[in-house]
Amino acid sequence: MNIAVFLDRDGTINEEMGYVNHPSRFQLLPASVGAIARLNQAGIKVVLVTNQSGVARGYFPSSLMDQIHQHLQQELRQGGAYLDGIYVCQHSPDAGCACRKPRAGLLQQAAQEMDIDLKRSFVVGDRYIDIELAANAGARGILVLTGYGRGELEYYQGPKRAEPVYIAADLGDAARWILAEVKKY
Repeated sequence: MNIAVFLDRDGTINEEMGYVNHPSRFQLLPASVGAIARLNQAGIKVVLVTNQSGVARGYFPSSLMDQIHQHLQQELRQGGAYLDGIYVCQHSPDAGCACRKPRAGLLQQAAQEMDIDLKRSFVVGDRYIDIELAANAGARGILVLTGYGRGELEYYQGPKRAEPVYIAADLGDAARWILAEVKKY
């Protein structure tokens, strides 16, 4: 079975902008392309998992989200990187779906479709819901200090149902740590 790194999108791969409701608002973080390329080169599946409730709220059409993800893949390809999969929850927070993070539906779907061993995999994100997602799926969660990460680490007072196994400065730091961990097994 494959090892995967599941990446949150906003605040982890790209600048946190609130709702990315126009392609001009999508800006990659500096370490993203290189980090994803290193994971690709190591043979680790890299999968985007993101909540995008702006679709359900009527802030933008799902076609815009698809356009942004195509743009993301193009920018990654130019840097020698790629995503093995993109999984999106487009439901509102109160929809009760199984795919909205921190529920593990998106990871379980990816695991089934791509033969991924969730217990040997990682989730990287800038929110505690990403860390909780990792725990709910049996994976290991890494909190990045980009996006909301630094504020989550220093000031978050909500329930923490899980703690990160590593706190990374950015996606590049997270990728270095993951690659060192994978070498252990």
